[in-house]
Amino acid sequence: MWKQIFIGKPLKLNSEKQQAVSKKEALALLSSDALSSVAYGPEQIIIVLSAATALHSLYTLPVAGLILALLFLLVIAYRSVITQFPEGGGAYKVTQKYMNNYVALCTAGLLLVDYILTIAVSVSAGVDALTSAFPSLHASRIIISVLFIGGLLLLNLRGVTETARVLMFPVYGFIVAMFLVFIMALFKWNDAVIVSPATIEAFSWMLLIKAFAVGCSALTGVEAISNAVPNFKKPAAVNAQKTMLVLAGVLTLLFSGVLIFTTHFQITPSMNETILSQLASQIVGRNGFYFFIQAVTISILLLAANTSFAAFPQLLANLAKDGYAPRIFLNRGDRLRLLQ
Repeated sequence: MWKQIFIGKPLKLNSEKQQAVSKKEALALLSSDALSSVAYGPEQIIIVLSAATALHSLYTLPVAGLILALLFLLVIAYRSVITQFPEGGGAYKVTQKYMNNYVALCTAGLLLVDYILTIAVSVSAGVDALTSAFPSLHASRIIISVLFIGGLLLLNLRGVTETARVLMFPVYGFIVAMFLVFIMALFKWNDAVIVSPATIEAFSWMLLIKAFAVGCSALTGVEAISNAVPNFKKPAAVNAQKTMLVLAGVLTLLFSGVLIFTTHFQITPSMNETILSQLASQIVGRNGFYFFIQAVTISILLLAANTSFAAFPQLLANLAKDGYAPRIFLNRGDRLRLLQ
């Protein structure tokens, strides 16, 4: 009885089609990881560059341009992957077909580890955003992280459609909130305090390479759509490709916007507050809208971990079909029985 209360009653086998998601739902279900990286990717670039030079604003946008160029190439590549491998599997299936099983298994192993680490990074970043708004919770951040991961586990056991519906509000709320901040920032563009440039303290090409590397964390989760094509409603491949394009466009605008405005308003990294929180505070003030921004930022950061819950099982199921993982991983759970 308790099991059915938490995860719902078992569904019939033909209910699998009803568990497919639309493009709107898929953007929330599979793109929360990539979109949430806007909250920490730009900050990592600024942290690296500002640690060595007071003129970090001169190099921030060029580094961001390289990262967005890489995003463009990734989107082109993954759209081709979706066309050729509509059964999902992403990079695992590509390397299996065009290289060999050893490379494919290494790729799959790296992706599985990446999905696990994504949960750790996303939840940690979400808790950091939470403690930025409510410092009194700082001592309880580990307990909060564990409780949230447990909540995501229960939510995903209920099925992808129910999970997607829950994720839609924080994902779309975050997108709308960020665009509103950007619009308000444009009206305050001339209010920025211009500080006289200081001398470069320590600069090297290795610094730019490191900033590029840490900034590429903003690209995490882009591959999730290609791994989970079967989760889409028919035509699954077409819908997945369209969702990939929307994700790329929104991610480009948000990533660029955060860096442009934080650079212009000369916001610097802080141990106690994220740059996104500082930007929102400076633009809108510490009012109800600020706390709404923080709420949706915290939500999308924490829920970004859900990308792993959505894509990890699909990849593991492909490994199980090929005999490289126990066949029990073909089971979609107690609500949907074994897929054959």
